[in-house]
Amino acid sequence: MTNRDFKDAVYEQFASIGKALGSPARLELVDVLTQGPRTVEVLAGQVGRSIATTSHHLQVLLRARLVERERSGTYVTYRLAGDDVASLFRTTRSVAERHLAEVERVTRLFLESRESMEPLDAASLVDRLMDDSVTLVDVRPAEEYEEGHIPGALSLPLEQLEELMGSLPRDGEIVAYCRGRYCVL
Repeated sequence: MTNRDFKDAVYEQFASIGKALGSPARLELVDVLTQGPRTVEVLAGQVGRSIATTSHHLQVLLRARLVERERSGTYVTYRLAGDDVASLFRTTRSVAERHLAEVERVTRLFLESRESMEPLDAASLVDRLMDDSVTLVDVRPAEEYEEGHIPGALSLPLEQLEELMGSLPRDGEIVAYCRGRYCVL
């Protein structure tokens, strides 16, 4: 094997990771899997795609060794292949935020189209929580809340939010959160 052959072969392997992540749908699946393992059916529901499409994208991620799977009866559960995959996703997102003005523009347009929504950074949230001026609501599915949540947050899964809204205090600000800054639950 020549030096050129070696470089071509090793960079081809590096590129296979980029190719596997080169799809918005697969990036979203990786993002959801950073929350923890999910079955194909749950993932499909959470990303709003069919089971067949979700399964196809997961197969691409599996071939690139970015996810692992485990079978239990007729269900297949996927998880990230390691913490380094979650770190790769966060780094990819961070680079895009720093270098692509379009990310900020699209985010701003989305929030402006929802007049009652205000983004809140972590420091501001901590300040408001410290002075008890907000009720913090986690709208993620209950199993995600159980896997981990911000201390003091109430679990009000989105599908139950409307029926449980009456139990929230009416005299204060309510801050809701989900999976991260690009989650639109």
